[in-house]
Amino acid sequence: MATTRRDFLKSSSMTLAAASVGPFVATAAAAQMASPAPRPASSLAGTAASKIFVETDTTYGKVQGLQTTGIKEFKGIPYGAPTGGRNRFMPPKKPAAWTGVRECFAHGQVSPQAPSDLKSQYGVMIHWDVQPGGMGEDCLVLNVWTPGVRDGAKRPVLVSFHGGGFATGSGNAIGFDGAQLARFGDVVVVTVNHRLASLGYLQLADLGAPPEFAFAGVTGIMDLTASLEWVRDNIESFGGDPKNVFIFGQSGGGAKTSTMLAVPAANGLFHRAAVQSGSTLRLTPRDRATRNTEILLKHLNISKDRIADLQKITWQQILEAQVAAAAETPGTGFSPVVDGTYLPHHPFDPAAPEESATVPLIVSTTLEDAALSLTNFDLDDAGLKGILKQRFAANSDAIYALYRKSYPNKSAFLVQAMISTDAGFRRSAFKQAELKAAQGKGPVWMYEWDWP
Repeated sequence: MATTRRDFLKSSSMTLAAASVGPFVATAAAAQMASPAPRPASSLAGTAASKIFVETDTTYGKVQGLQTTGIKEFKGIPYGAPTGGRNRFMPPKKPAAWTGVRECFAHGQVSPQAPSDLKSQYGVMIHWDVQPGGMGEDCLVLNVWTPGVRDGAKRPVLVSFHGGGFATGSGNAIGFDGAQLARFGDVVVVTVNHRLASLGYLQLADLGAPPEFAFAGVTGIMDLTASLEWVRDNIESFGGDPKNVFIFGQSGGGAKTSTMLAVPAANGLFHRAAVQSGSTLRLTPRDRATRNTEILLKHLNISKDRIADLQKITWQQILEAQVAAAAETPGTGFSPVVDGTYLPHHPFDPAAPEESATVPLIVSTTLEDAALSLTNFDLDDAGLKGILKQRFAANSDAIYALYRKSYPNKSAFLVQAMISTDAGFRRSAFKQAELKAAQGKGPVWMYEWDWP
């Protein structure tokens, strides 16, 4: 029987890729943008402005967006209160209500995040380099694109969780603009900003921290749940159906979607899901997360009996310490922690989560996901064989022959990318889909994105 790529993926001798989620990193401008103050309500009916501006209601007050080519867009709508000061490392709080009309013409802030050397990741640089809104801790905001408001249409709602692992990115990036999807799909599109890296996933519970810090290791995921609660309570005013919510994400967004499938508090807040090139089976164990936190505290010169001081310093100081910790101890990162309470278990290990058992799921990758982080464009076949020898040892010749036979005209660079994709992204995707299918309570589909 001929060996296939699927046989290779399922082979127990295959080594997993080093990175489970390719980061869609982007640099955010350091300048902070203040949230616009609500203005007094006024009637725009019967004026030229009524063709440009559009208003609707939220549970916190009226919002005004812009209308262009039939799509209404609202940017920077708060779904949570600012996360600085006493709110830092705390579960998200509801935003304050406002009077009058809040102008939602410009993006809100993105979560503070470390800059990245985009010269080494060309695909990222092209698509994700622009993140309007500036960095800051007033980052619990979302953006909405819709064909209609308050029209009773009850359109499907697509909620996008941005890429960038759990450390970078935002829903403000131009690659996540939802206008075209809303226009051609007649759907409502929502993109979400939330806390990232050490500001969203700092495991303090095992360091003797006061009890109010119990959820510091999962606040970024709690933010996503809060955004879905906002959708449930408000999306009907934006022409959407709160009972037909589809969550999805690519790369790091797929990891977030995988995680949300296992969050008990999110049960019933979404009804379909898609994981795109980000199938995540396991999250950070508590002991490793605690060790990473200890390294960060050392760089901040904050002892375990002074945890509350983390709320007194600036987010810039925390970000500097995060970067220093990663430089000193490679692998020091911050992502959701299986805390046993809010996240009671890994998303897909050892089985598919019961929390979302009946939720239909789509799982996918592209043919060459790993190409994003590779830069050896002039790789030839001799070099490819050498790389495979280092990685797969005795199996390297068989793997080379298998892929070369299937793709004789692909460059060595792209063949390398395909093998790395299959060893990491695609293998995890197969495992996730198989576990979902074995559960037998909800449908699952797979696809692979490619072009001739």
